[in-house]
Amino acid sequence: MFGVLVVVGINQPRGTSTKVWLFLYLAMTIILDGLVVVALLYQISELIHLLLGMTAGSATGLAIHVLHHIQEENEEH
Repeated sequence: MFGVLVVVGINQPRGTSTKVWLFLYLAMTIILDGLVVVALLYQISELIHLLLGMTAGSATGLAIHVLHHIQEENEEH
């Protein structure tokens, strides 16, 4: 998941508008949530482990994105 976020651009959308990037990110999160529900309902351990890894990658991407905004705020002040 972190790799996907790097390819599409964590802080700056690559090759697409911000609106399209936001819709792609929204679609990824909805699919991820749906997979979590399926994994938990049917107790599919391989899918649960895959989703844990994807969630960690998403959290890492979000942390980098937030750090970028913190640095921008520090530069403005």
